[in-house]
Amino acid sequence: MGEIPEFTTRPELAGTFGMVASTHWLASAAGLAVLEHGGNAFDAAAAAGLVLQVVEPHLNGLGGEVPVIAHHAGRGETFVLCGQGTAPAAATPEAFAGLGLDLVPGSGLLAACVPGAFGAWMLLLREYGTLRLRDVMGYAIGYAARGYPLLPAISWGIASVAELFRDHWPGSAEVYLPDGHLPAPGSLFANPALAATYQRILDQAEAASHDRDEQIEAARRVYYEGFVAETIAAYVASTEVMDVTGEPHRGLLSYADLAGWHPRLEEPLTYEAGGLTVCKTKPWGQGPVFLQQLALLEGFDLTAMGPGTADYIHTVTECGKLAFADREAWYGDPDFTDVPVKALLSAGYAGVRRRLAGPEASAELRPGDPDGRTPRLPDFITGAAAGSGDDGRVAPSLDVAPPAPRLDPGTGEPTMRTAGPGRKGPDRKGPDRKGPDRKAASSYRAGDTCHLDVADRFGNMVSATPSGGWLQSSPVIPGLGFCLGTRAQMFTLTPGLPATLAPGKRPRTTLTPSLALRDREPYLAFGTPGGDQQDQWSLLFFLNHVKFGMNLQQAIDFPSFHSAHMPSSFYPRVAQPRVLDVESRVGASVIEELRRRGHLVNVRPAWSLGRVSAVARRNGVLYAAANPRGMQGYAVGR
Repeated sequence: MGEIPEFTTRPELAGTFGMVASTHWLASAAGLAVLEHGGNAFDAAAAAGLVLQVVEPHLNGLGGEVPVIAHHAGRGETFVLCGQGTAPAAATPEAFAGLGLDLVPGSGLLAACVPGAFGAWMLLLREYGTLRLRDVMGYAIGYAARGYPLLPAISWGIASVAELFRDHWPGSAEVYLPDGHLPAPGSLFANPALAATYQRILDQAEAASHDRDEQIEAARRVYYEGFVAETIAAYVASTEVMDVTGEPHRGLLSYADLAGWHPRLEEPLTYEAGGLTVCKTKPWGQGPVFLQQLALLEGFDLTAMGPGTADYIHTVTECGKLAFADREAWYGDPDFTDVPVKALLSAGYAGVRRRLAGPEASAELRPGDPDGRTPRLPDFITGAAAGSGDDGRVAPSLDVAPPAPRLDPGTGEPTMRTAGPGRKGPDRKGPDRKGPDRKAASSYRAGDTCHLDVADRFGNMVSATPSGGWLQSSPVIPGLGFCLGTRAQMFTLTPGLPATLAPGKRPRTTLTPSLALRDREPYLAFGTPGGDQQDQWSLLFFLNHVKFGMNLQQAIDFPSFHSAHMPSSFYPRVAQPRVLDVESRVGASVIEELRRRGHLVNVRPAWSLGRVSAVARRNGVLYAAANPRGMQGYAVGR
C-alpha cells in the first residue's frame, strides 16, 4: 500500500472564519457556535470540552483531566496548560502495600487523582478567552438537562458494567440505568444531576461577582473549595467501593488535596522536524515520545520507502519500540525527577539508538542510557509477558502464549471496551489473584477517549485531549452526577523510579495533544484518543501530511497501524512483545512481509485504528478534518 488515494471519506474543510474538529459532532457544533457568537478559539475549546463531558461520558467526565497545547496570536505565546491533577497526599507505595496491592487498581476510588479538567478549562477561559462564563457553560448545561441522542458506544459501555452498577455502584445505576433499564442507542438521554451541578456552579459564580474574570475564578473555587469538593471528599472518606481487586476500598483523595490544587501554565517541549517546530507536553505526559520517534526516523529515507509499505511500517514500528522503552525508564513528573530530556532528544543519542532498529522485529524492551545513566524498569515489566498474532504465532522465547489480559471493563482507558458484562481482573499478589465474580465478556467494541482542535480567524489555535472520569471507571458520586478518574494507575509502585507514586506528583499520563508552528506561527493542531496508541496514530498522521504531502483528510483516512509491544500504561500493565495491529487495508502482501520479518500481526477491520482530528492554518486559510472511524468525530467550520 504505497499509493495515496484521491478519495476521502469527508472533504478537507477550508475557510477563513473558524474551524473546530473533535470526537463528537455536538461538541464541534458547540465550538463553532461560540465562534459565531464572537468568541475566540479558547472560548470555543472550553465550551466544546465541557460538552464532551456530557455527550461522551463513557470517555471523559467532569471528574477527569485535560492537557492543552495552544497558541495565542496576540501575545505570540505558545503554551501548555496542565490540567492533570496530582496524587493525593495519602497516596504512597506503602499505603498500597498495606492493602496487599502491587499495582494501583484500574477502577474504583483508589486510583483517583485530583480532577483537573474543570480547573484547566476555567484557567484557559479566564486568561485567554473573551466570553462570559454563562455563554460558555450553557451548551453543556443544556445537553445535560434536556438530553442528547445516545451514541451506540455509550449504550455498549453502560451494558458492559450494568451488573457492577446494580450490585455495587448504586449511584451509577441511578444515572445510567434509569428505571432500572439500559438506555437504548439513539434514545434521548439526560443527566439531571450533572446539569444541576453545572448550574449550581454557574449560579454561585455569578452571585459572587458581576466581573467576568472574577466569575470564572469563582467557578473554579466552587468546584475545588466549595460544594463540589465537599461532596467528593465526604463520599470518598465514607464509602467503600468495589474495584477490580474484587474487594471494596475507600479512596485516598481528600478535601485538602482538591483545595490545594491549581492548573498551571508551562512552556512546551519542542523539536524541529520537516521545517516545523513541534510542540508537546513535558515528560509528565508521554508527549516527548512523539519527538523521540521523529529524531530516530530522521536517519531513514521514509519518502523512498513510501507510506503504507512493509519497509515503512517496520521502520516506524521498530523506532517506536525504542522511544517507548525510554518512556518506561525515564519519563515522570519533572517536579519530582530529573528527566534527561535534552539527551533523549539529542542527535547523538538518536544516532546510537537508531542502529538498534534492525531488519527483524525485536522482542526486547531496550531503554537507552542518556548521559551515561543506567536505566531501570518497574517491577511489573520484568514479569512474564507474551504476544501473539492472529495467525497463532507467539514470541519464540516463550513456549505458549497466555490468554489475553482479563480486564474489568472499568479499567484502563477505554481504548478497547468490552461489549458485554465485565471480565475478571487480576490485581492482587500471589498465585490466586481473583477479581469480581462476573461473567466473561464475549467480544470487544472499539472505544477511546476524546480530542478537540480549534483554529479561529484571529490566528489562535488550540489542541486538547480531555479524558478520565469515564462512567465505567468509578462510581457516580451521589448528588453530583459524575465520577472520579483513575489516572493514578499510571504510577508504578516500584520505589525510586521517575514514575513512582508520590503525594502531589503528576502521573505520567498518556494524554498528548500536539501543535506545530511554522516560522513561529501556528500551523497545525492535531491529536487523537487511544492511550498508548496516541503518539503512534498521531505520528502516522503527521508523517502522512508533512512527509508525503497528504491533505489533512487524506492523512487521517490512510490505513493505520500501531504496536502493542510496550507495556500498557493502564492496569494490568501488560506488554505484548512484537505484536503489531494493522488495518486490513494495508494489503495481504504487506501483512505477509511483516510476518516474515517477525512481527506478530493482528489484522484489524479496515476502519478501526485511530481517531485523529486536526485543524491547520496556512496562507490565511483555515483547514480542518476529522476521523470517520468510530462514526462520531466531525469537523465543522466556514
